[in-house]
Amino acid sequence: MEEKQQPSLPPKYDSTSVEKDRYQFWLDGKFFEATGDERKQPFSVVIPPPNVTGKLHIGHALDLTLQDIITRYKRMQGYDVLWLPGMDHAGIATQAKVEAKLREQGENKYDLGREKFVERVWDWKEEYADFIRQQWAKLGLGLDYSRERFTLDEGLSNAVKEVFVSLYEKGLIYRGEYIINWDPATKTALSDIEVIYEDVQGHFYHMRYPLKDGSGYIEIATTRPETMLGDTAVAVHPDDERYKHLIGKTVVLPITNREIPIVGDDYVDMEFGSGAVKITPAHDPNDFEIGNRHDLDRILVMNEDGTMNEKAGKYQGLDRFECRKQIVQDLQDMDVLFKIEDHTHSVGHSERSGAVVEPYLSTQWFVKMQPLADAAVELQKNADEKVNFVPERFEKTYLHWMENIRDWCISRQLWWGHRIPAWYHKETGEIYVGKEAPADPENWEQDEDVLDTWFSSALWPFSTMNWPNEDAEDFKRYFPTSVLVTGFDIIFFWVARMIFQSLEFTEKRPFDDVLIHGLVRDPQGRKMSKSLGNGIDPMEVIEKYGADSVRYFLATGNTPGQDMRFNWEKVESTWNFINKIWNASRFALMNMEGMTYDEIDLTGEKSVADKWILTRLNQTIEQVTKNVDKYEFGEAGRYLYNFIWDDFCDWYIEMAKLPLYGEDEVAKKTTRSILAYVLDHTMRMLHPFMPFVTEEIWQSLPHEGASIAVSKWPQVREDLHDEQAAEEMKRLVGIIRAVRNIRAEVDTPMSKQIQLLIQAENDAIVTELNKNKHYLEKFCNPSALDIATKVVAPDKAMSAVVTGAALYLPLEGLIDVGKEIERLEKELEKWTKEVERVEKKLSNQGFVQKAPAKVVEEEKQKQQEYMEKQSRVQARLAELKS
Repeated sequence: MEEKQQPSLPPKYDSTSVEKDRYQFWLDGKFFEATGDERKQPFSVVIPPPNVTGKLHIGHALDLTLQDIITRYKRMQGYDVLWLPGMDHAGIATQAKVEAKLREQGENKYDLGREKFVERVWDWKEEYADFIRQQWAKLGLGLDYSRERFTLDEGLSNAVKEVFVSLYEKGLIYRGEYIINWDPATKTALSDIEVIYEDVQGHFYHMRYPLKDGSGYIEIATTRPETMLGDTAVAVHPDDERYKHLIGKTVVLPITNREIPIVGDDYVDMEFGSGAVKITPAHDPNDFEIGNRHDLDRILVMNEDGTMNEKAGKYQGLDRFECRKQIVQDLQDMDVLFKIEDHTHSVGHSERSGAVVEPYLSTQWFVKMQPLADAAVELQKNADEKVNFVPERFEKTYLHWMENIRDWCISRQLWWGHRIPAWYHKETGEIYVGKEAPADPENWEQDEDVLDTWFSSALWPFSTMNWPNEDAEDFKRYFPTSVLVTGFDIIFFWVARMIFQSLEFTEKRPFDDVLIHGLVRDPQGRKMSKSLGNGIDPMEVIEKYGADSVRYFLATGNTPGQDMRFNWEKVESTWNFINKIWNASRFALMNMEGMTYDEIDLTGEKSVADKWILTRLNQTIEQVTKNVDKYEFGEAGRYLYNFIWDDFCDWYIEMAKLPLYGEDEVAKKTTRSILAYVLDHTMRMLHPFMPFVTEEIWQSLPHEGASIAVSKWPQVREDLHDEQAAEEMKRLVGIIRAVRNIRAEVDTPMSKQIQLLIQAENDAIVTELNKNKHYLEKFCNPSALDIATKVVAPDKAMSAVVTGAALYLPLEGLIDVGKEIERLEKELEKWTKEVERVEKKLSNQGFVQKAPAKVVEEEKQKQQEYMEKQSRVQARLAELKS
């Protein structure tokens, strides 16, 4: 369908008005909806679902922009594109936010009860999901909202149950008592990767445990003396000559007066500390394993909130860190604790609450990871079926983690999330696991816990496609997905889990490629955080400079896998770039008023500038396509920028003015057609990066179709490629630039006519330059122009060399030689005085010896600089006086 262009663009580029209603236009046109058209090849991407805990940050904006570029590009290439949107319920994070809100209102979740509390969280989810959708719209994301999903919607919940029950029946999910990472603030278990380790200044507490037989004592050291109340043994290495004779004996545990055995275990490092360690199986993962080997009791001395329990005796009710202070004092008074040593060590903190994580004995649900991880590692050995990491180095990061994996604790002590589909018989204690409740629910109690958020997120690429119904149209057509775009920080959390769950349940990789990007850091290179207050709200940047500026800056300032710095000046320079495009487009549109798409005709006789710009367009299409295919968006953006700013705006438009303002109607028509063609194709290439402004300009151009979003991606046209013209134009541009540089050097304005002599290498170049003489006359403004294979170069002339030719500009025509000599002599006097001054300073030994080295170095640099300037002026004077 042919469309006439709309009225020309407003005089000034205003991002707010350009972007105002455009998104709704795209949605109304259903341009982003996957069609299922069997004639097209499917291309699918699932959005990394943002948490419904708050608003999107600048890192989200980068992640989403890259996905939008890829999906817009593929849609224009003719693929049936599905970019599936959705959000994550984010168990711990969302529940913590809602609980905080309740506290502000003087309420708590226990007063509400589980059902009412969950209702409140759903209200929160709806509110923040709306915020997120508004931000998606502001960024201009081409999402298929008809397929939007949420990790707690009915379909995904069914998928979660299917996976849990299946893994349980295969023996890959089990319930057991283990040491887990416990967050006392949120009172829930954490998986290993939800723990952030930070170096903390602490202490080593050295203690003597007395032997029961009174023959002495054994020395141990700990960083957590409060856990000694749960000690059930002391361990030494069985080959340690110092302690061999003590294995089997007992010590009396101070304060509690319990007798505990001394055991021999290979785990103990003889070289570390005293070579003897206290064993607390309920409060340390390594001690837990030693306890299992020696059949030791597990004594838990803490409550879930980090306070001491009844097993802690007189310390019951104290916070764990307050208990530490008191027990240290008591042990010192008893002369048991004989030394406190400063010690910096790595302490785990909850990613969500920031609380110090407590290794804690607890009954939890786990996924047995080894068989799942082995299959995922094996997959990477098959070049055709593996997941391709971009950059490739991140595959090593992924494999290292998979090869050293531990079982995954999947239960969380929360109310918001997927309730574990397990029931316990009220009388027998029997466990029933199933997708539905038992037939006699009155005799059973469902597990109170919910599943780790990542358990449902791990199913995202296929659960969103209506799996476990493997006959579902979307699942059959769009799974596996084509590419996942995500940050390196969630390779373990999410990418790895999607891979092994997908392999287990669909026998396919979840995506062909994983494009990994880095963080967006602040202008100083620091990680953005609430504590530093250095976060950047992408909506504020859009308010100031528009979405197109933000998107282009993020996409082109980013190299796969590398962190980038946010830079306000670069966003502003992107806005300036868009403004340049706007003004160039306005000029072009003013010269093609009333033109229709079918009137674009490139068959007429073309000037060298016409042939050159079409050749450069071809080269740009080739390079941009190649780099977007490789996810090198920065490189693609560089080619686009250079083509638009330098070739199209600075050169072609200026040269196009000659025929456009001339009398030759045929040349005028060809130039208008080329302007329309080049601008149309340029807007299409730029569209994935800057969707709003390109749509606005494209709608004003003679065009075909309803939206640039569904127009065809530009193709290289060999019939419009002319390397000879490109060489000719390169020579012309070289001559014009050289003349401009010489004029600037001798301060001669373009308005003043000058004599120009060009000595060409051969007759062919003479013919070529004469044919294009009108450009040289227009842009060099010569009073006389001589082009020959031999010219008589004046004695006093400025010269330059370009490919295939030498230029001469007689000085007499450029400057008043007498006045120039007078000016240069004054300048020489100035630089001679500066050289003398700095040499005098540097010859003063007092200055050189007493002044800071930096100051002396600065003076030496000045000396070098002044001498170079003095030398240049002397050389110019010699030329003029000769």
